[in-house]
Amino acid sequence: MIPLLRRHLDSHDHTHVFATAEGEYLRRSTFSRRAMRPAADGNLKRTAPPVRIEPVQPGLTFHGFRHSHKTWMIADGVPEIAQAARLGHTLEDKIQEVYSHIVAEVEHRLITGLQDRWDKAVADSATSESHTRRRRF
Repeated sequence: MIPLLRRHLDSHDHTHVFATAEGEYLRRSTFSRRAMRPAADGNLKRTAPPVRIEPVQPGLTFHGFRHSHKTWMIADGVPEIAQAARLGHTLEDKIQEVYSHIVAEVEHRLITGLQDRWDKAVADSATSESHTRRRRF
């Protein structure tokens, strides 16, 4: 995962991780229309698109990713302080927020958990009939 991200970051000079092909900020409206909806919903109903895209998870929203991410962190036993930092939240328990710190081993466990989930999803999709079957249009 880190080599893939490094390669992506090296491919542009933008201050943000993800930007448009022209190096502009991704705006919510254009991101949804140009990236999120085609990836989640696919374009099987479009007439003669340049590239045919299989749906990944129809109806999935970007906010849904945040909910999934939080759920996975809970399942992986990531401490609440690390979850809050990852999602950009503050904790109501100010003592925990002030005195708790995220050590490298927690960050490593979080990343390893996500990588394991990614690897399993990729392996599962490779064996899934809907992802191995090629449609001709």
